[in-house]
Amino acid sequence: MENIVEQIALELGIRVSQVKNTVELIDGGNTIPFIARYRKEVTGNLDDEKLRDLDDRLKYLRNLQTRKEEILRLIEEQGNLTEELSASIKNAKILTELEDIYRPFKPKKRTRATIAKEKGLEPFAKIILKQSSEIDDITKIASEYISEEKGVLTAEEAIAGACDIIAEDISDNATFRKAIRRISYMTGKLCSVAIKPEEKSTYDMYYNFSENINKIPSHRVLAINRGEKEEFLKVKFELNEEEIFNYLEKQIIKRESSVSELLKETIKDAYKRLIAPSIEREIRSDKFDEASEQAIKVFGVNVKNLLMAAPLKDMVVMGFDPAYRTGCKIAIIDETGKLVDYTTVYPTMPQNDVEGATKTLLSLITKHHVDMIAIGNGTASRESEKFVADLIKKADRKVYYTIVSEAGASVYSASKLATKEYPDINVSIRGAISIARRLQDPLAELVKIDPKSIGVGQYQHDVNQKRLDESLTGVVEDSVNKVGVDVNTATPSLLAYISGVNATVSENIVKYREENGKFGSRKELLKVPKLGKTAFVQCAGFLKVPESNNILDNTMVHPESYAITEKLLEKLGFNVKKLTKSDLEKLKIKLENSNVEQLAKELEVGVPTITDIVTELMKPGRDPRDEMPKPILKSDVLKIEDLSIGMILTGTVRNVIDFGAFVDIGIKNDGLVHISHLSDKYVRNPMEVVSVGDIVKVKVIGIDLEKGKVSLSMKDID
Repeated sequence: MENIVEQIALELGIRVSQVKNTVELIDGGNTIPFIARYRKEVTGNLDDEKLRDLDDRLKYLRNLQTRKEEILRLIEEQGNLTEELSASIKNAKILTELEDIYRPFKPKKRTRATIAKEKGLEPFAKIILKQSSEIDDITKIASEYISEEKGVLTAEEAIAGACDIIAEDISDNATFRKAIRRISYMTGKLCSVAIKPEEKSTYDMYYNFSENINKIPSHRVLAINRGEKEEFLKVKFELNEEEIFNYLEKQIIKRESSVSELLKETIKDAYKRLIAPSIEREIRSDKFDEASEQAIKVFGVNVKNLLMAAPLKDMVVMGFDPAYRTGCKIAIIDETGKLVDYTTVYPTMPQNDVEGATKTLLSLITKHHVDMIAIGNGTASRESEKFVADLIKKADRKVYYTIVSEAGASVYSASKLATKEYPDINVSIRGAISIARRLQDPLAELVKIDPKSIGVGQYQHDVNQKRLDESLTGVVEDSVNKVGVDVNTATPSLLAYISGVNATVSENIVKYREENGKFGSRKELLKVPKLGKTAFVQCAGFLKVPESNNILDNTMVHPESYAITEKLLEKLGFNVKKLTKSDLEKLKIKLENSNVEQLAKELEVGVPTITDIVTELMKPGRDPRDEMPKPILKSDVLKIEDLSIGMILTGTVRNVIDFGAFVDIGIKNDGLVHISHLSDKYVRNPMEVVSVGDIVKVKVIGIDLEKGKVSLSMKDID
């Protein structure tokens, strides 16, 4: 365990004590969000991302350690374990290296080599490998192994069998495989050609493609894999085999002898028949895993930024789910997120009932005091936007609209959760409800949808799905716990992501609320069935109770820190039980002028804890998302035909991928800012420059009317 702690510390660039303390907290059943927020002194202020990385490496290295112990046991049972072999196994850093060491001892199916051994040819193979200068006729020695009983009928068969044994030994040599893998990575190329060159597809650029294995970016690996899977591409490796043969010959051929040519042929056979196919599979698997991790990381960051998008509070929103034949579904959501009205209108083809739709929606806008219209960006979005832009000009109040990603809305609409929430509402209307609500509170609405369906990823359906699910669950947990939730309004789907709360407990919280009325304090959570003291410690700080008489219950201050917080307030001349609105303003001024380090020393508590307490007291019930950029509100429509080269526009970043960012500039399709146009300086990773939800200025540098594509740049805007 000590070695694992030291290795993680080295890899993550943090202190051994930080890793050791964090591992103890994880092993103690504490969640990552809880550790990140309330155990900063113990971890040395590690944030949730670093803690997730630490947890991932801890799991990997512990699995590696378990496999080491298993392999040591298996080899020892065979009677083949030596001190040198034991040391090699214990020092292995990765699973591939460990499996290479174990390969010669792994039980094999019947191979050409095992058959040759059964025929008694292993001693002959050893004679060949000795390369004795005394051997001048290998055929003569081979004749000694001819045995009709064992199935060796000729000298040539004996030589072939011995060479099969040598070839398998070469293939099983861990040192050789490690070196060949390195040469393959350094000199190899991943190549692809079209299976049907005359057929157009999205994989055109890979129809005659070649790139160095050690330089090919993740998104291209995933694109080629998908093209191969869909039978558009044939993929192969091109390697510097000459360098590999030279390396193996230097290792195996000790001197020029009568068997040198025979050994050279055996080396080629070992490589081409046994080593190359498995090394190619390993490299492709490694590159896929590497690309998967990168895609998952990109997706995770995008999802987090989307979840943390600023909510539009205190607004009545009309959800507008566009369609053609079946009509546009409309849902009105009040300021609290409650459905108050819904209908279907037909302003698009084939009905084109613009007049009837206008009359119906103007009536709803007036009746419910609609402030915003959220238009889904799917089918018929372009025509619907034009209709809405004309509609709001006729409204008797100021109404804006914005385009909202409807990714996952249909998945939610047909889900068990949606059926439970709206049992009497048509499936199609539920999509409009989701579109409206994700504008009002993106976090609360998007947690109802499988993160893979949110639509801000990069080949998310091609990557390791188990790993993707684990990563995205962590991202959603971190986001929900960073914001915290109102325990008296939160849905079970939102509560289930809170630290220490599972699906059963989340349902029990809502059931308790329905049966007993709103929670009056955090302490009351202990009355919820199956929410025991351990779970309470994990979740209490993240569950806010605005209705409580104790103001601290509406902050992220943990109950375990209430006593310290009360001492702090007393020190500043306030009583937690008698804080008024005017007191809060005075308190804010005093806190702004306080020395946090001095307060921590006087109250005998860590600086991170007192810093968090001060931050919460400055703005009780604060929502960290309020500091994020608000969505761009629109009152008119823009078409691709309205654009011209050099035009400067303001847009919202919708997706960030390895090769750039897609920006919503108000037309049907998002424009692409290629990585080379994100900044005047060199950009290694687009996420260094932009995030999902950012409001950016862009310049139009390319327009393809036929494909409906727009190229944008963020360079030289000023």
